[in-house]
Amino acid sequence: MDRTVLHSDLNNFYATVERKLYPELAGKPIAVCGDKEARHGIVLAKSEEAKKFGVKTGDVIWEAQRKCPGLVIRPARFREYVRWSRAVRDIYARYTDLIEPFGIDECWLDVTHSKIFGDGERIAERIRGEVREELGLTVSVGVSFNKVFAKLASDLKKPDAVTVVGREDVRGKIWPLPVSDLLFVGKATAKKLSSVGISRIGRLAGAEPSFLKKFLGKWGETLSAYARGEDNSPVRHMNESADLKSIGNSLTYREDIYNYEDVKRLLYVLSESVAARLNDSGLGKADTVHLWVRDKELENYSFQKKVRPTALCGEIAEAAYALFRTQYKTRRAVRGLGVTVSGFDKGVRQMTLDDLSGEYEKKERAEKAVDEIRKKYGYSKIQRGIMFEDRSALSMDVRGERLVRPGGVDGEVASQDDGEPDMEPFEGD
Repeated sequence: MDRTVLHSDLNNFYATVERKLYPELAGKPIAVCGDKEARHGIVLAKSEEAKKFGVKTGDVIWEAQRKCPGLVIRPARFREYVRWSRAVRDIYARYTDLIEPFGIDECWLDVTHSKIFGDGERIAERIRGEVREELGLTVSVGVSFNKVFAKLASDLKKPDAVTVVGREDVRGKIWPLPVSDLLFVGKATAKKLSSVGISRIGRLAGAEPSFLKKFLGKWGETLSAYARGEDNSPVRHMNESADLKSIGNSLTYREDIYNYEDVKRLLYVLSESVAARLNDSGLGKADTVHLWVRDKELENYSFQKKVRPTALCGEIAEAAYALFRTQYKTRRAVRGLGVTVSGFDKGVRQMTLDDLSGEYEKKERAEKAVDEIRKKYGYSKIQRGIMFEDRSALSMDVRGERLVRPGGVDGEVASQDDGEPDMEPFEGD
């Protein structure tokens, strides 16, 4: 028997919440943005009115304002968004306890055994109506027999709509769509697939799995199965938390970055966020540091290295910087950076010579003291010396903002160019 899976996507969520908090914004084009005084001042979300002017997620603020002269810029308030998101999930819980979040504004719901409320489409309509009437928010809901197609269905008609995709609809509704519409197919993967004539989901579904495996690795087989509707992944219980495998943060910047010192400084900003969240998590220390780089051509690169188990910002940042200096070979200007740690010891590990000497403990105490000062008096009250070389870096509280890189990052390793760089070398060579 087929499952009945819903994917619920709150429309223009951040902007709509801002209107609920400030009714005088009704009817005005709104963009919720990062700090406009810092490099990461980009559009995180926009209202329907702003969309009509061509404002897009990831636009830098000046670009968005050029497209829409009357654009109202609102700062992101994630605590409020979380509060409203929880209120919406309380409505979902009236119909099922199988609720799996996919970001703050999206959820999957398995309502296979909720037939007392009607079929999937009926339940979706009830949810849509209750969210609108009780909270003043709108939601687009996709109904299908698996998570991947339910997600795709919710994207087909927005805002405030319900779209059903049954097995009989796959060939007519799904397969003609661009392959980039399929979940987990980002820009880099879509570009690769297009290079071999696979631009539609139907072409992906019909491609030989062995070829896709050779072309894209094991992930190629997975995407092929998704295109054919072969997704059996369950919707997790609302109280089930996924085992945390990594902690990371990333930022996309307004200007191209050419200077090694700027890269190092920004890696320290990100590593402070990662280290603070790692220490808060109770997962112990991490033994692997991952670096993500997006270049000026919007190509993405990933590198990693083993380190001695650590939760120290300085050690994480220096490992990430070493990866950048040794592994980033294209030498193109940089537009985005990300730092992630994994391989947690959960507090159980062998002692090292550094432990016995007390050096690690001293560094740990110093970083914890800094974090406590920031919690009490604000992030900017105490900074590393490297930050003062760029005043904009002083305002980047990435731990508090938890910004995500906008749009379509696959997280995959792009092909490396070992030839001559297509730009001037980074300063400091």
